[in-house]
Amino acid sequence: MKYILVTGGVISGIGKGIIASSVGTILKSSNLHVTSIKIDPYINIDAGTFSPYEHGEVFVLDDGGEVDLDLGNYERFLDIRLTKDNNLTTGKIYQYVINKERRGDYLGKTVQGKLGGTVGDIESMPFVEAFRQFQFKAKRENFCNIHVSLVPQPNATGEQKTKPTQNSVRELRGLGLSPDLVVCRCTTPLDTSVKEKISMFCHVEPQQVICVHDVSSIYRVPLLLEEQGVVDYFRRRLDLPIGRQPRRMLMKWKEMADSDILSWVVFFFSFSFVGVCLGMQLAVVEFAREVLGWKDANSTEFDPKTSHPVVIDMPEHNPGQMGGTMRLGKRRTIFHSQNSVLRKLYGGQEYVEERHRHRYEVNPELRHELHSRGLAFVGQDTEGERMEIVELEDHPYFVGVQYHPEFTSRPIKPSPPYFGLLLASAGRLSQYLDRGCRLSPRDTYSDRSENSSPDAEIAEFKLPVINHE
Repeated sequence: MKYILVTGGVISGIGKGIIASSVGTILKSSNLHVTSIKIDPYINIDAGTFSPYEHGEVFVLDDGGEVDLDLGNYERFLDIRLTKDNNLTTGKIYQYVINKERRGDYLGKTVQGKLGGTVGDIESMPFVEAFRQFQFKAKRENFCNIHVSLVPQPNATGEQKTKPTQNSVRELRGLGLSPDLVVCRCTTPLDTSVKEKISMFCHVEPQQVICVHDVSSIYRVPLLLEEQGVVDYFRRRLDLPIGRQPRRMLMKWKEMADSDILSWVVFFFSFSFVGVCLGMQLAVVEFAREVLGWKDANSTEFDPKTSHPVVIDMPEHNPGQMGGTMRLGKRRTIFHSQNSVLRKLYGGQEYVEERHRHRYEVNPELRHELHSRGLAFVGQDTEGERMEIVELEDHPYFVGVQYHPEFTSRPIKPSPPYFGLLLASAGRLSQYLDRGCRLSPRDTYSDRSENSSPDAEIAEFKLPVINHE
């Protein structure tokens, strides 16, 4: 087992998660097995109660773990499935220790812990100390440290400043960890003189100073690291079984990054719709109002006294957990229609397993009235009580899903509901379905093989787009 610790300095939100994901991506492209663990210093047990304004939206894992968005980056970049155990928090550790103390597991001994700063944050000191000790147990050939630091460039002078990075590395060394790679986050590429200065004062070779400047897409970051010899460095430093052959996976990443997909807007040629979670619920509310004539139809979340409660509170209670009433994590949805557009996009499967995070759902007592007027509930849970997928009959593409398909979507493996939206918006969904969900030769690259998988076809599909500028 090899361990790569990614630490950060100067400011929070500097991009440690993207760096960790990108390093994992280029190592995985070298046919290595890679996984990731996120360590957070906050005393919360998990991210379930975080304010999205302060921390961003919560990411949900298969096992229902509510975690930091960095784990979403790990899953999407590495194309892996993580669990709640891949996210450690100070709160989890305190809870574990206190529970053991209450059971008497420490046999009356005083339970002690250390608090102090990590590379800037007092809450993270126990983790830094743990890694200081762990590096000796793991041995040097199995453990290394990437330190991500900010290199500011004030507008007044335009000069790249190295002092914050010097101070950050000095503090890290004072805590017993020495960086093997110093990854410099900066606005523009590092000047050679700046790189040499960081090398001199941070006690690393120039090739161990890596520049990650601002780029148009986060998908370019693995390419930046690859170009600067990061894989070759790890091959030598950790004695990894990596050959020097071209890495096909990174070639696909380059094609994706070169397309600058985050700076494009798709032309919408037809009215297409995907409602996710609340979006699906509101679509049902609107259908009830406009088609069934239930003018006060609503969700009881918004109007508890509505005479037509088409969306109601359906909590899923988790025994042994206070407050765990959401429907969380991976759940199975059974298709009940052979003609479902989403079923075809999912490859004709009898069921799909997607991740949930919600309390309110379509009222099962009203489903027959809605269904009889053209709102087809084509996917339901295993008991047939929860409406999971809805489609509007006689429409080019109008679907709603109660689950969150974005949690399992990947950069080169887009989730079927979203892929269908893009196909429909480009006026090409019907042709795609008529071909049995296979792309035509003009949709794919020249190196496509006849026996490629549907995932590969989806990954290599190009849509007509226009630059937003």
